[in-house]
Amino acid sequence: MVALSLSAKPWRGVRWLILAPHPDDETLGAGALIAQTARDARLAGLVYLTDGSGSHETAPGRSGRLVCTRKREAAIALHRLTGNRRQAPLHLDWKDAAPARLQDPAFEQAARQLSVLCRRLRVDAIAVTASHEPHCDHEAAARLAYAVEKRARGRLVVAEYVVWAQAPDPRTHRALRTAPMLRGRRRQALAAHRSQLTASHGPGFRLPAARRAMPSSDVLYLRRAF
Repeated sequence: MVALSLSAKPWRGVRWLILAPHPDDETLGAGALIAQTARDARLAGLVYLTDGSGSHETAPGRSGRLVCTRKREAAIALHRLTGNRRQAPLHLDWKDAAPARLQDPAFEQAARQLSVLCRRLRVDAIAVTASHEPHCDHEAAARLAYAVEKRARGRLVVAEYVVWAQAPDPRTHRALRTAPMLRGRRRQALAAHRSQLTASHGPGFRLPAARRAMPSSDVLYLRRAF
């Protein structure tokens, strides 16, 4: 699949909002996009869909420490990707692995909130996990992004990035490639997510070693109009 360049017209003037299902997805799937748009003053913001509480087993009502840890890790990762502390991530705080469905009040509330945010921050495009990703939260994030696009009535573009899935079919999607990141920056950002890489919070999710080898660029995918 031949990829368009994010540095070329008309993409180099676009303002981006990144929507990540969980803390660490921003680095794995959109780290280079965040770095490039922050450098060019085109990063409108970073939004996390869930509270990240599903990565480890916790007693009922006792997930607060894990949630706080993952929010702190997310802020550190964003700082390492952008090189500054001017922006703080926004957290929608959906319960991890229990996404709201279309037309649920929580889904509609989130769509309204993001629509208002996009207008206020003059967002041109949302980058979100691909709709065919094999995780319910990743799929829900894509549904939410497209719901916001629909509310914008054509004034907003949605581009998908992959974390766990394969690239979509080039017959249905166009590719858009970011500039390469500075050497080691994405690895440093991922290291901020210590809860996902070590036993610091006991038994739970561990990012596979093979997934920690990340490319220097991101590829985004745009649905073709038929």
